[in-house]
Order: sequence, then structure tokens, then C-alpha cells
Amino acid sequence: MDVKVYSTPTCPYCTMTKNYLKEKGIKFDEIDVSMNQEAADRMVNKSGQMGVPVVEINGEMIIGFDKEKIEKKLNA
Repeated sequence: MDVKVYSTPTCPYCTMTKNYLKEKGIKFDEIDVSMNQEAADRMVNKSGQMGVPVVEINGEMIIGFDKEKIEKKLNA
């Protein structure tokens, strides 16, 4: 399973998302879009969103900390 979390260090929902995934034992790549413009552009192109967090699970984008959608994709 390929999981990426596009986030910034000051975003509380990003922290909640990462903590949730850690509690579930899900390994993920954290991508700090505040420090990486190329990654930020990639996130916007894939998701159509400029806000964070954006969670990418196996190529599918989930906008925000949406536990229900994240859970569904993780169990698919």
C-alpha cells in the first residue's frame, strides 16, 4: 500500500492525520509542501486543492482529515 501525506508543520489537521495513521500502524511518506514547491505543485495538480492535508492512498486523493474515507481506502 502506497500512502503519502501532503502536509505542513503548522497544520493541526495534518498532525491529526499523521497521528491517526501512526495509531493504525500504517506506514506513510510525509511530504512537507511548505518546503518543497515541486511537491506542492504535484499535490495541486493531482487533487485540485491548495489546502492541506491531502492524503494519497494508492494514487487516490483524499482531501482533509476524512477518517471515513481514509479508513475505506485502507481497507479496500
